[in-house]
Amino acid sequence: MPPSKSDIESIVKTADSGPSLWRWARWGLVLVVAMTGLWFWWSSDSRQNLPVYITEAVERGDIVVQVTATGTVEPTNQVEISSELSGTVRSVEADFNDLVKKGQILARLDTDKLEANVELSQASLTAAQARLAEATATLNETKANYDRAVLLEQKHVTTLEGLLKAKAAYDRAKAALKSAEADIRVAEANLKINQANLDKACICSSIDGVVLDRNVEVGQIVASSLQAPVLFTLAADLTSMQLQVDIDEADIGKVKVGDEAVFSVEAYQGRTFPAAISELRYAPKTVDGVVTYEAILSIDNSDMLLRPGMTATADITVAEIKDTLTISNAALRFAPPVEATDNGGTGLLGMLFKNAPRAPVATPKADSDGRRQIWILKDGEATAVDILPGETDGSKTEVREGDLSEGDLVITDQTTE
Repeated sequence: MPPSKSDIESIVKTADSGPSLWRWARWGLVLVVAMTGLWFWWSSDSRQNLPVYITEAVERGDIVVQVTATGTVEPTNQVEISSELSGTVRSVEADFNDLVKKGQILARLDTDKLEANVELSQASLTAAQARLAEATATLNETKANYDRAVLLEQKHVTTLEGLLKAKAAYDRAKAALKSAEADIRVAEANLKINQANLDKACICSSIDGVVLDRNVEVGQIVASSLQAPVLFTLAADLTSMQLQVDIDEADIGKVKVGDEAVFSVEAYQGRTFPAAISELRYAPKTVDGVVTYEAILSIDNSDMLLRPGMTATADITVAEIKDTLTISNAALRFAPPVEATDNGGTGLLGMLFKNAPRAPVATPKADSDGRRQIWILKDGEATAVDILPGETDGSKTEVREGDLSEGDLVITDQTTE
């Protein structure tokens, strides 16, 4: 070990008291001892800076590439039932979770005024029909008078004035008949309108399904003049549902219709459900600057475990490679550091600066053809190898081309002793 300060001072004092030759000999001894200590220090530091590589073996395995997306479980067909009429609710005949058929009555409005309007329309139609009969009779009468006037005028029995009066009466009768016929059509239309309003007082189901929500009570006044109120929310057959998920714009190019997926919901921890993409929508959705696209996944809900509105996380399988060479993704990020330039030259300064810190190299980048450089441990030395990486599952990457074999040790990191 290097001499201490007290030892050096003792040697110097002894040298000052002796002859000159012995003084220089002792100084030489001090220098040799100091250089020996410095050499031991440098050797120890050099050993501490020797690189130690962390490696992983190249393996054969399967690569499954998945895209993760979140969304909600929804019915394949959901309908909101409203009322086109205003009025007071007389009865409610369906409740939450009830199974209903198309045309089944869900609620009824008070119909007294509507029934009166129907009766008024029927009376108006009857009156119009009577006027039509009267106009028909008048037309027949005036036609007979006009025909007779024509014969008399041909025999010069009547005057021209009498013939013109008969023709005018006949024309007025034809016009009255057309007016009566139009009145009947108006009365029939009014009757249809009022009958339709009476029918709409019965709020009925438009699909076969189940009642998800009910927003109406007996005695409630429904006002549909400005906006039709939603009274019932119905869902089609819940044994077949759909999962609506938002896929990030960076992943939308990887997925396609028909891709299989599995998803999970908070209600059933540790359980997954199968699904498949049935539709990819082109319309973008932008929220806080993030662009996503909606995908529809078909779900078989025969066991009725899933409910509308459940939040789900789906893993969509977009690629699957069987029995291929794989390496750790950390190997693609590793590059050995470059030793600093020896600015100290030779001698003592060279020894001091030889083990200066090394500058790390930036993460290697892919070539234009997608090839990457990785490092393997071969005969105890780091050796560069060019490969063409393929699909990745986030932790492992497929090796499509490259001078690699199963069992080779790829370097993923480096430390020092």
